[in-house]
Amino acid sequence: MAGKVGEEKEDYTKDGTVDLKGRPVLRSQTGRWRACSFIVGYEVFERMAYYGITTNLVVYLTNKLHEDTVKSSNNVTNWVGTVWLMPLLGAYIADAHLGRYRTFIISSIIYLVGMCLLTLAVSVPALRPPSCGHGVVDCEKRASKLQLGVFFCALYIIALGTGGTKPNISTMGADQFDDFEPKERAQKLSFFNWWMFSIFFGTLFANTFLVYIQDNVGWAVGYSLPTVGLAISILVFIVGTPYYRHKTPSGSPLTKMAKVLVAASKKWKVVVPNDPKELQELSLEEYSISVKYRIDSTPSLRFLDKAAVKSGSSSPWSLCPVTQVEETKQMLKMLPILVATFFPSTMLAQTHTLFNVFIKQGTTLERSTGPPFEILPACLTAFLTMIFMLITIVVYDRFFVPAICRYTKNPRGITLLQRLGIRMALHVVVMLTSFLAERKRLSVARANGITEKHQIVLLSIFILPPQFAVTGVVDNFAEVAKLEFFYDQAPEEMKASAPPISPPAWEG
Repeated sequence: MAGKVGEEKEDYTKDGTVDLKGRPVLRSQTGRWRACSFIVGYEVFERMAYYGITTNLVVYLTNKLHEDTVKSSNNVTNWVGTVWLMPLLGAYIADAHLGRYRTFIISSIIYLVGMCLLTLAVSVPALRPPSCGHGVVDCEKRASKLQLGVFFCALYIIALGTGGTKPNISTMGADQFDDFEPKERAQKLSFFNWWMFSIFFGTLFANTFLVYIQDNVGWAVGYSLPTVGLAISILVFIVGTPYYRHKTPSGSPLTKMAKVLVAASKKWKVVVPNDPKELQELSLEEYSISVKYRIDSTPSLRFLDKAAVKSGSSSPWSLCPVTQVEETKQMLKMLPILVATFFPSTMLAQTHTLFNVFIKQGTTLERSTGPPFEILPACLTAFLTMIFMLITIVVYDRFFVPAICRYTKNPRGITLLQRLGIRMALHVVVMLTSFLAERKRLSVARANGITEKHQIVLLSIFILPPQFAVTGVVDNFAEVAKLEFFYDQAPEEMKASAPPISPPAWEG
């Protein structure tokens, strides 16, 4: 009987995860791929919803709200930028106050409200701008302030909702694997690859089927389907609730970091002792009771160790335990990697605008592949970018990693930094192919005396896809590696607040 009790006790997770009521959870009944299947299922439907709006948004702004191409591209860029900045707020709320699950549920409701309002904005006649008729160019009719207000209000409600879902759903998925159990730790290495696969799969559906519906059936149906998809995704996530493992919120990570920086600054003249045992630290019992990790002192960023020197006031803003100092070091050491990603992201901001413009340019190129089929410009990213993403992820996870790890002895195949380095090199290829395609397009236009923006350039639309294809390969190396790197390197209590992944390359 005692052996049986001991066996049951051993089956509890060892990484501090609990259920929604804060009770320890059994490894055999929670987490792992069973729990992740609901989370991944959510992401497929949610990405269908998000990219069902985003992919063709520039077309709606120009054709229905009668904005010019530059203004519509700027509006899309501003909105996408907001979408990718809001996770900073959502991560803070999750880590400091509500936890990932509750923050996610509340944000999902906000997200769904925004999608419903957006669907109404394109469906209700009073909220739609006046039509100029089929084929009318440079329409003089403009949307009213009410119509613009409702439409953009809906978009930014969506941005607010995604702020609480983006940083928490992927982190929560990774939390379903216990690092103290070897088999689960190995499974986590594949999680981020398949997580991104689900994103790309949902995006592929949005960029093909939903774009076709919007262009050929109507915007009301084209926006209703993503809204229904989001509602389904939330239900899928909720159904998996009994199987989830949760990490409890432990206070604001930003405040903890600020305390270390302030304490170290106050003691800038203090000498750090050579023996780390002389520094301030909580007992193992205190960490065990609160189910937190204790981190030993490291020699890097020695200046911050001054915050743990036992001298002067014992205020939290003057004296911090070693673990808190080391957590701050871990976050600060990720900043150079984050900054390094700014440069290719800035470079790709040009292609983000070009992606929107390419959709418009695609309407001026030869798109027919034989009657009655005609390529939809907004589907370009689907047929190449998304397909190359999906293929590359499968090949990388199932073939490349097992083959290369025999030589590198690294369970990931290559290091995350090496993966990011390959991404940097491929960015050069993306820009080079984009340059060559645009130069060819302009040369054909000049040779044929084409000067009007709506004239057809006698060049196949298939001049545009190469950069989309390379971008698909880039995103396999870039987005998966960034997401996994920041989750892996962040302190346990600051996972959601670790620098979130930047927009995928096709978003700029």
